[in-house]
Amino acid sequence: QVQLVESGGGLVQPGESLTLSCAASGFGFSTRTMYWYRQAPGKERELVASISPAGRGRNYSDFVKGRFTISRDNAKKTLYLQMNTLNSEDAAVYYCYGANVWGQGTQVTVSS
Repeated sequence: QVQLVESGGGLVQPGESLTLSCAASGFGFSTRTMYWYRQAPGKERELVASISPAGRGRNYSDFVKGRFTISRDNAKKTLYLQMNTLNSEDAAVYYCYGANVWGQGTQVTVSS
């Protein structure tokens, strides 16, 4: 069964950091480009970042460039998103995506 399970979300204050994880199973993780998306209330789901199968190619949406870092550990079949200098506009449910499968999402709340 192809499955993606996110974790690491939570409540942080503006300016703080958070790292999300996405554990993959049931498919060849190391052969797939992987993605992080997010969806805030009342807004469409938007692409945050992507990473190539070997991790050499990384792309970011303009609104997270310089603050977020996507990475992966193919041996652990895990995708990561390191988020720094969080602000209220980063509050959303974050999803990982790959192999035509979505994870269930993890909530990130940014509030003082």
